[in-house]
Amino acid sequence: MMNLRKHQSLLIGNYAPPSIEIVRGEGCKLWDANGREYLDFTSGIAVTNLGHSHPLWVKQVSDQATKLVHCSNLFSIPEQVRLAERLSGRIGSGKLLFCNSGAEANEALLKLSRLFGHQIRKTARPKVIVAKNGFHGRTLGALSATESMKYRQGFEPLLPDFTFRCLNDLTGFKEAVDEDTVAILVESIQGEGGVHSASDEFLCGLEELCANNNILLLLDEVQTGIARTGEFLGFQKSGILPHAVAMAKGLGGGFPIGAIWVNEKHSSLFTPGTHGTTFGGSPLACAAAHAVLDVIENEKLIERAKKMGKQFKAGLVELAEKFPESILETRGRGLMLGLALSFDPSDLITDLRESGLLAVGAAGQTLRLLPPLTIKTEDIKKALVILQSCLKRKERNT
Repeated sequence: MMNLRKHQSLLIGNYAPPSIEIVRGEGCKLWDANGREYLDFTSGIAVTNLGHSHPLWVKQVSDQATKLVHCSNLFSIPEQVRLAERLSGRIGSGKLLFCNSGAEANEALLKLSRLFGHQIRKTARPKVIVAKNGFHGRTLGALSATESMKYRQGFEPLLPDFTFRCLNDLTGFKEAVDEDTVAILVESIQGEGGVHSASDEFLCGLEELCANNNILLLLDEVQTGIARTGEFLGFQKSGILPHAVAMAKGLGGGFPIGAIWVNEKHSSLFTPGTHGTTFGGSPLACAAAHAVLDVIENEKLIERAKKMGKQFKAGLVELAEKFPESILETRGRGLMLGLALSFDPSDLITDLRESGLLAVGAAGQTLRLLPPLTIKTEDIKKALVILQSCLKRKERNT
């Protein structure tokens, strides 16, 4: 408790006061300062896709730390070049720009859209169409592309020229296009927005709309990427190929790294001096990302996320049948799943934590479940038992 009190006295209160102090992790489990064990179905909000302290990840990051941690992008970094090659091999012919986080990656996408608007489309007011209920980060540019007043309140005026339309409303997106529209930015699954999936038909329609109007199609794969949905990147289920993609979170397995992939045709829009980062794509960050890709390949985590996700979702569907007044809908795919609830999930999240299961909320009274991709069947069964017990208690006390 002493450290929790210190936390509140020393750290700025932009987060709710923490209730536990986490000190150790292994696999899908975390332990607090009192030695209590938890099943971690947050994965650091879709970051620790390999679980905690995966041996190969630890070894490769430790080995790199003894060689070179940082040298800046003034020099060529072999680990960065090789990582760009591996990521392009999984996405398509293009080039990579590395940064530190999802918000930075989305900022780079927005800057790309401005460069495209000014240089190619010759418009003085480049406009971007984004989905309502989406979330793209806390920096001012990314925040401007996020409609929710929960995040925007107090930070106005934000950047102009963003138009919002409903996810999966292709007609609405078409009607929003005008002569100054230069890009469309969406998530393949809205994580913070409540685990709402973009349909294959919608994404294919956006690809065609952008092709017909010389508009950039930008995909925010920060939360959905790096094998979480049962594809390497969430949009790949639909068979489309956007012009640029933002990645972060799971890419470093817990070490901060973000990136954008840009197709060959538009990668030359960034020229020396147009964008930069001190820490982005450091040797250590890239070593972490290589370890993530190695484990994904060695342990077939894309296939595993699909298989275990089906198993977990089937269990959640059964829960929904048992608690029809509490669970309105089961959402998501792979190991990015959500329960749309008839009540605010805050108290349920607390009860789950006290029962040994860590989960996170999302918009629209949604409980978000993001276990590591290395999760085992017995851990899923245990989580479902805890969920059932807590839902019973919730209904009994209502």
